[in-house]
Amino acid sequence: MNSQAIRPELAKFEQILQVRIAELEGGVRQRDAIAIEPTADQLEDIQRASERDLAIRYIDRGSKQLREARAALHRFREGNFGLCLECEEEIPVKRLTAIPSASLCIHCQETLDSQEAASASTESHLRKAA
Repeated sequence: MNSQAIRPELAKFEQILQVRIAELEGGVRQRDAIAIEPTADQLEDIQRASERDLAIRYIDRGSKQLREARAALHRFREGNFGLCLECEEEIPVKRLTAIPSASLCIHCQETLDSQEAASASTESHLRKAA
């Protein structure tokens, strides 16, 4: 499928993705929050470590979202935006409106989420057993 064959209602998503990418690029660059500055107060050091951990998780999440948005924009330009990467069925516009970078339909996403949850549960049990 080429870009011209994309469903007309999906055309707005290219601009949405470009704006989202710009926002995410700005957020990922804000790494000052993870600077390590020792203090004389141990309690303050613990508080700052907690803040750093939160900032790192935020940056990680932003980086993942940025990769997903760039991949979605690439799919848009390749002409296969809006198609599930797993089953190749059309992703409903309602889902894309909520999550413009969605690469899977609801059914395939739920399947993936279940598999990841089962895998995480298994890993957790293995760590507890060790």
